[in-house]
Amino acid sequence: MPNILVTGGAGNIASALTVRLAADAANHVVVADNLLTGSLRKVPSHLPNVRFVKCDVNRWDDIGPLFFVHNFDFVFHFAAVVGVQRTLANPLLVLEDIKGFENVLKLSKNTGVKRVYFSSSSEVYGEPFEIPQNEKTTPLNSRLPYAVVKNVGEAYLTTFQREYGLPYTIFRFFNTYGPNQTEDFVLPRFVRLAMRGEPLTVFGDGQQTRTFCFVDDTVGACLSAHHRGAFINDVVNVGGAEEITIRALAELVIEVCTSGSELKFLPPLSEGDMTRRCPDVTKMLTLLDRPPITLREGIAKLRDHYAAGH
Repeated sequence: MPNILVTGGAGNIASALTVRLAADAANHVVVADNLLTGSLRKVPSHLPNVRFVKCDVNRWDDIGPLFFVHNFDFVFHFAAVVGVQRTLANPLLVLEDIKGFENVLKLSKNTGVKRVYFSSSSEVYGEPFEIPQNEKTTPLNSRLPYAVVKNVGEAYLTTFQREYGLPYTIFRFFNTYGPNQTEDFVLPRFVRLAMRGEPLTVFGDGQQTRTFCFVDDTVGACLSAHHRGAFINDVVNVGGAEEITIRALAELVIEVCTSGSELKFLPPLSEGDMTRRCPDVTKMLTLLDRPPITLREGIAKLRDHYAAGH
């Protein structure tokens, strides 16, 4: 029975990943989360092969015993302080996550972990030098603390691999959304507002672009890499290929939700709102066994989830 650790498992992506891992009765999944930004209701603790431990990976005394008790085979290190506004308001808290990289990788190296998967971010690219943003050719241009910390995390993984032979895979996530995401993030916020008929707020002129990836595709790509042994010691962009302006996104949400909401424009954010985001998803598409969920389909899934009272 493989023992698998999922840090940050009470968050959006990692909780969905935990559900999929636990669907295989052969897996024993331990979820570690300090519940700073995650929620216990997202953790499938009712499943017999899932165990939740309230734990701060940035504290050695918290995370160390887990490794020595469970002897993990694989680690998905997804714990992080997330959310643009939160990370801008708490930069020192973001920097604390560097201790978590040290702890998790030292413990993984010392206890025979076979592979570490790391949730990096599109933020490491900063303002794009090319579109689409390719894992190898686009220079990393991190400036904000959150982006810099993710970049440091990537450096930790590559360094531990060179020094100790610890295998890794880095996933650079581009705006994953889904039913377990909070309204700190744009799509859940837009859909909730549209369903209530309230104005959708857009920063600046709304011409900044993003792509969005439904959580099923994100998790599907991660698990495919895991099961196939693909992209070992490599980096994979995980995101959508449909580049859309935030204004057009708001209009699409209003259309899909058949809402009477209007757009309300606010001053641009002082920092943290890059002008364009669009990944090269060539690698990711080799991991999926079906076409990605379209943005329109994903918005409809969110709408139906909320309409059902969730």
